[in-house]
Amino acid sequence: MESALLEAELAANEGEVPVGAVIVKDGKIVATAHNKRETEKLATAHAELLAIEDACRALGGWRLCGCTLYVTLEPCPMCAGAIINSRIERVVYGAADLAAGCCKSIINVNSYPFNHSFVACGGVLENECSDILKQFFEKKRKGKETNK
Repeated sequence: MESALLEAELAANEGEVPVGAVIVKDGKIVATAHNKRETEKLATAHAELLAIEDACRALGGWRLCGCTLYVTLEPCPMCAGAIINSRIERVVYGAADLAAGCCKSIINVNSYPFNHSFVACGGVLENECSDILKQFFEKKRKGKETNK
């Protein structure tokens, strides 16, 4: 999760919502990514999706069986769908997403009969993952106040 937090810091430094993701297989990092929606001007440029793309390329296929995704924020519906479709076995996330979380907060995608499910574990380095998001949005709000 520490590596995912480093990715989240990179995102924050680029003016992106600070979410970082890391995919691990057999104890080795195979992909890292952070949000790039603003940079890439793409709604789908979430950290999880970018990491999944990189992991598929690194491992030579779309099935990421045996992989664990570490992400600083609970995955949204779009990312949860990609996790299911890529066959990731385990998701470890830091902060709960009370607006769009699909591992527990809003819905639990694993309670539906999809063709694949994954083990989800939340709250890992939760304070650190929450703090970087809080600081980012506080800074954004202060910036808007000074621009009035």
